[in-house]
Amino acid sequence: MDFNVKKLASGAGVFFTRAVQFTEEKLGQAEKTELDPHLENLITRADSTKNWTEKILRQTEVLLQPNPMDHTGARIEEFIYDKLDKKLPSRMTNPELLGQYMLEAANDFGPGTPYGSTLITVGEYQKRLGGAERELLQTSAATFLTPLRNFLEGDWRTISKERRLMENRRLDLDICKARLKKAKQAEAKAALLSEEVDKAEHELRVAQTEFDRQAEVTRLLLEGISSTHLNHLRCLQDFAEAQATYYAQCHHYMQELQRELNKCANAASTPHPTAAVCPDPVSSAFLSGPSSPGATVSSSSSQRPSTLAMEQTQLPVTGTRKAKVLYDYDAHDASELSLLADELITVHTVPGMDPDWLIGERGNQKGKVPVTYLELLS
Repeated sequence: MDFNVKKLASGAGVFFTRAVQFTEEKLGQAEKTELDPHLENLITRADSTKNWTEKILRQTEVLLQPNPMDHTGARIEEFIYDKLDKKLPSRMTNPELLGQYMLEAANDFGPGTPYGSTLITVGEYQKRLGGAERELLQTSAATFLTPLRNFLEGDWRTISKERRLMENRRLDLDICKARLKKAKQAEAKAALLSEEVDKAEHELRVAQTEFDRQAEVTRLLLEGISSTHLNHLRCLQDFAEAQATYYAQCHHYMQELQRELNKCANAASTPHPTAAVCPDPVSSAFLSGPSSPGATVSSSSSQRPSTLAMEQTQLPVTGTRKAKVLYDYDAHDASELSLLADELITVHTVPGMDPDWLIGERGNQKGKVPVTYLELLS
């Protein structure tokens, strides 16, 4: 017990002495050992890396989880499951939840009604958008957020600890320098014996050695920031790729949803009593898988596309030009033409045609193609 008390008192004395030295340096009343310029540059670069990593991490979390309350709750839930060493359960995204509500509402209003069938169509695509968002969240967390957070909670804490230790060694070194200076001044006035000067010089050598050793350790850690930048660069590329995939999926889903809604609108304008009901998206070619250009969707729609295709071939054409295909596209009925990315086709318009569509030709094959999937060439 006595040993612990003495150790505590000794530690308090060292802390007080360092505090006095630090204060005198700030007031310009004591000399300060300047760090090597290279080491100073490394410290500045490391501080900048830490600060910007924190800002990028925080803003990326806000981007992926816009609601601050949901974000805080998700982090708390993640922390609890991590401490319990359990896997965090999958949470429904907002589009998935919206899609679920739409499907439940459709069942309540009647899936056979125009409003109910449209709710089913939109709800299914909302759930697909939510699935794409959840995949983006999971990929971004694993490939981007986690490495940034690991740097701040791991490497940076180690660097900060060694920097504080280096600063303490520097303060001790300057304290020894001040003591030696005072001892030499006192010796010159015959107030101290030479052994006091020798003791101060020995303490200075020890302090200098400890400071140099700690400065080298800190320098090596700070030079590792370059490797951190390379690692974060790879993570940033993965994040951008995940975003590109997500937005491409969203664009594709929304294009398909517009097609389904257009079919609903066209069906509602026909005189048939059952034509006002939208096609079931679960049985459509998009949700069940790709189909061949000649595949049929339903018995009622198999005749209309072929008739439409015949009418289009007989109409006068205008503005024939080449086009490059940007994305793969699977035809949904006989009136459309399937596309492969990067291929070249001939396109033209017909009078009265929807401006979002063109007539595409590839050899002997002909059919409607969406404008958004093409790059028109001069």
